[in-house]
Amino acid sequence: MLNVTGLSAGYGAIPVLHQISMTIESGESLGILGHNGMGKTTFLRCLIGALKPTAGSVLLEGRDVTRMAPHGRARLGMAYVPQGREIFATLSVRDNLRMGLVKTHQTTAAELDALLVDFPRLVPLLDRVGGSLSGGEQQLLALARALAGKPRVLLLDEPTEGIQPSIIDEIAETLTSLRDRLGLTIVLVEQNLDFIATVSQRVLVIKRGRLGEEIPREHLSDLAVMSEYTGVHA
Repeated sequence: MLNVTGLSAGYGAIPVLHQISMTIESGESLGILGHNGMGKTTFLRCLIGALKPTAGSVLLEGRDVTRMAPHGRARLGMAYVPQGREIFATLSVRDNLRMGLVKTHQTTAAELDALLVDFPRLVPLLDRVGGSLSGGEQQLLALARALAGKPRVLLLDEPTEGIQPSIIDEIAETLTSLRDRLGLTIVLVEQNLDFIATVSQRVLVIKRGRLGEEIPREHLSDLAVMSEYTGVHA
């Protein structure tokens, strides 16, 4: 599904990523752990096309998208939920979701209802403006809006940041359900060990812009062991 080879990137003269290589299979959920400032967000921005790499390549289902703009990658099936959510704060929840549906050219009430099956918490909020929602509700809205376009690859940057535990559990359940039901490929950047262990089938560690070791699957449910790998505490 997604092949990254020798990816390097930075900002001006400051290098951030160094020769990142990985393969993500269709329907796989891959977690990337690391402290702040280690290059996690930069990596996602390269994958979606918001930042041009200085070296390396990104292939989506065998197609080279390394120099393709974000809207081109979106048409090919990539979606991105950035850190901070970036919903349309002055639009209603309904109109936020309709913006997400534009890509499919199907913005009918039936399409909206079908989308909301996976996001029942948003149903009573449809007429409220996005900026009035809680942080957790905004994150659910951002996720639903991204999924409205029926992507095959979903990139998530710190989706649990500043969110109450009940909604974190709801997001984890929704993501794993969509992955298993639709074969959705997920790349998740996160520091919440419990969440990343729940959602991800594989977890890699990024340190100072370089990929480190993969955490064995049998260790994903052992938060103490994961803390040893990453230096990030549960």
